[in-house]
Amino acid sequence: MTSSLIEMRGITKTFPGVVANDTIDLEIRSGEVHTLLGENGAGKTTLMKILAGMVAPDSGTIWVNGRRVRIRSPHDALKLGIGMVYQHFALVPTLSVLENVILGFEGGLFLKRGLAEKRLAKILDRFQLNLDPDSMVRDLSVGERQRVEIVKTLYRRSEVLVLDEPTSVLTTVESEALFGTLASLCTMGKAVVFITHKLNEALKVSHRISILKQGEKVSEMSGDALGRMGKPESTRHILEVMFEGDLPPESRPAGKKVMSDPVLEMDKVVSRGDQGGATLEEISLKLHKGEIFGVAGVDGNGQKELAETIGGQRDIESGRLFFKGEEITGIGGAAARWELGISYITDEGISEGLAPAMSLAENAILRRYHQRPFSRWKVIDDEAVNRYADCLIREFDIKTAGPFQQVDVMSGGNIQKLLLARELSLSPDVIVCNKPTHGLDAKTTRQLRERLVEAARRGAAVLLISMDLDELSLCADRIGVLYRGEFAGVVETASTTQAEIGRLMLGGRE
Repeated sequence: MTSSLIEMRGITKTFPGVVANDTIDLEIRSGEVHTLLGENGAGKTTLMKILAGMVAPDSGTIWVNGRRVRIRSPHDALKLGIGMVYQHFALVPTLSVLENVILGFEGGLFLKRGLAEKRLAKILDRFQLNLDPDSMVRDLSVGERQRVEIVKTLYRRSEVLVLDEPTSVLTTVESEALFGTLASLCTMGKAVVFITHKLNEALKVSHRISILKQGEKVSEMSGDALGRMGKPESTRHILEVMFEGDLPPESRPAGKKVMSDPVLEMDKVVSRGDQGGATLEEISLKLHKGEIFGVAGVDGNGQKELAETIGGQRDIESGRLFFKGEEITGIGGAAARWELGISYITDEGISEGLAPAMSLAENAILRRYHQRPFSRWKVIDDEAVNRYADCLIREFDIKTAGPFQQVDVMSGGNIQKLLLARELSLSPDVIVCNKPTHGLDAKTTRQLRERLVEAARRGAAVLLISMDLDELSLCADRIGVLYRGEFAGVVETASTTQAEIGRLMLGGRE
């Protein structure tokens, strides 16, 4: 039997020009996974930030165990048994698992480390979470770091866990381990709110699914009812509710191509990582005109370093880099590489790719503010800038109040859309994308994949780094698998299987 732990009634929240939540009712029950679905900017994260005390609602009430409460801060939420695990982890890499778990929680003049160790051990055993309390966080995989975040909420005696896009940076194996953890939490009577864009995961783990659209809750369905419909029919039904049938066709698998001369070539490139070790070990790679080259691998095996080395953010220790037959090894810096025609779309849009305190329009021209028609005699033409930003908003379906909208109040998915819009609209010769569909809804993901395929058809060389093997199989002509800074193998997409790619992701081991 399940019981109501939390009721949110009539929750409304507006930002300048945007209604994020419009009189939403939501019930969270013990022993259930309640999934929130919706396109980018639908209001999912805002609603949960209100529950977690990060954002104050304009109106509406929250009831916990039948008692009306006011949640004015994350501390209030924690005292009420509500914990949230965000997409971007809040961990200190130089501290151990135990130290991160108790950081900011153990009160008093002296730290009772022995008691903390015993309590942590009980939690790890009870919920079958495989973690070494003495391990340094910087040495953990992404999946293990996520477990630390979950343990932090459990250590604080949270009865409700809110997980925001928890599988967006996980491998398939790590995701399955997370689903096992969620099942254990529900068995123990905990409640889980699961925010995701992946319908197959939602159908797999959910007891109930609520769909948000343009700030309103438009549907609530039980997992059992959807299960009886079957996966194809339930998927179609959810997509129809979310997008009203307005979905573009999925990208087609690419056929084998006759390769032209390479646009970009790496010859035994070595690049050192942030910890001083050789992250990339004599990488050799040829990117051809009109090709999409996919890069797979467990996160942390050199994907970001590869992208930054090509994009100009990371120095080359040894080896050579060529662009259109000319060596550019010594031409460093992202601006210089962009001037050549190499565009890098980072996976950290809000912290690396955009200026969050600036407007959408200002971010749209960050690379071109000194060019016409955006400026003349070093004076910005605001009217021309806003017209250009309006075109990007329409073309890439960015949900925003307008060109003047400050970026840091936009949803994560729409921030990613803005970054993609700015870079792809420049028609570069080489496009380096690191997890470009991370955090995007199904409709936007399909649109982006089509844009990458179209860019390749126009002659661009695309390097697509992704954790999603289905995405790579759909879009890439070839797939290279990174393992410990080296390519464990490069395969033709049309003649390989995901099982073979998975084997290479583990270094070629069975």
